[in-house]
Amino acid sequence: MPRTLRTLTLDDAKHMLDAAERTATRIGIPYNIAVVDAGGHLIAFTRQDDALIGSIDLAIHKATTARIFSKTTELLSHLAQPGAELFGIGQSNAGEVVIFGGGIPVFVNDEIVGAVGSSAGSVEQDIEVAQAALDALNLRLQRNELARATQRGSARQDIE
Repeated sequence: MPRTLRTLTLDDAKHMLDAAERTATRIGIPYNIAVVDAGGHLIAFTRQDDALIGSIDLAIHKATTARIFSKTTELLSHLAQPGAELFGIGQSNAGEVVIFGGGIPVFVNDEIVGAVGSSAGSVEQDIEVAQAALDALNLRLQRNELARATQRGSARQDIE
């Protein structure tokens, strides 16, 4: 029997990219931003005008890394230090694992549905841009849930 897999949609990804781009613009650095699905595959990517070419793959690989390990790339950077639990992880997966901040997994109801990655500024700025994407999605999901709850309440009142 096939198993249903929850994942980010293209609409979700576009919404996330829009929020991340606004944050990058506020910071004043052109960014590369990627969103991947539950399988770690690219859904959407944006490269703002004049964003660093070298950061294209970094943004995509940060998102993929966050997804395949279900951890932020910032956390992985600490776990991958010499003598730490995951030392050497950066050489795994054909060398495409990125272990510095800017990649964040996306969870909905404790289920991983994708990830976002950003690259172009400092590690702190990369995290801020990726977090803006995640925050925008979470706010959207909360609003959608509130709207559904309101509709259910309204339907119950109509029945009574």
